Amino acid sequence: MKYLTGFHSIEERIIALLKDSKNQSKESGEYKIFYSKPGPRIKKILEEAKKTGITSEQVSNQKLDEICLSLQESLRDHRGIVMSVSGEDNKAQNLVNFDSWLLENSSKQKSTVVILDKVTDPHNVGAIIRSCDQFGADLIILPEHNSASNISDNEIIGRTSAGASAWVNAAVVNNLVRVTEQLKANNYWIYGADAGGESCCNIEFAEKSVIIMGSEGKGISPLLRKQCDCIVSIPTCGKIDSLNVSVATGVLLYELYKRNK
Repeated sequence: MKYLTGFHSIEERIIALLKDSKNQSKESGEYKIFYSKPGPRIKKILEEAKKTGITSEQVSNQKLDEICLSLQESLRDHRGIVMSVSGEDNKAQNLVNFDSWLLENSSKQKSTVVILDKVTDPHNVGAIIRSCDQFGADLIILPEHNSASNISDNEIIGRTSAGASAWVNAAVVNNLVRVTEQLKANNYWIYGADAGGESCCNIEFAEKSVIIMGSEGKGISPLLRKQCDCIVSIPTCGKIDSLNVSVATGVLLYELYKRNK
């Protein structure tokens, strides 16, 4: 038995369960929500939970505190709602909850995170995950919608990554802008990959770095681009205008690796 606390973590799990139900995937886990005062945010969560068949129970704040005693201190701030999760032993162990991962890794001096902004080709996602494994990226983040984000069950991703998709930590989230803001608040420097930026050969990458890779057709979305501290480019000499997104990610990860190893 494990527990999820806080609005974002529970909402993201429910979204994932709703997606599984739409795809007619079989969920072996068992879930239950405990809440104290049903404010607007909690009411919305409970309404979404009903769509997946998750039961809920109203309890006292003291009861929620008791449930959370087994969690590490940073995860005990339940905000009035807790989800119990059991029976998920067969799920990929590398799929992580972003909020929990960030809390557990916030004290690291060196860290590399890759964000994929609506990269839809599973071949590209698989190749990027393979580069993440080879060059020591700590986490890859993908959006819930409009991307090839089904890492644990996608045969193409698994094959293209040469098995790395079972090992590289991955988080599927609902809001990339919010995630980027959280990373910035934890001293990560945000690099957006796009043409016309500063050459990666001239950049002194931060020890805690995030690389944002845009979609195959449109690049980084405008709202996410505004979160970037620096736009970085790869100097090339070819006749075509850009590198494939998976190749470009590998190049940038290598630049980070050789500077921070």
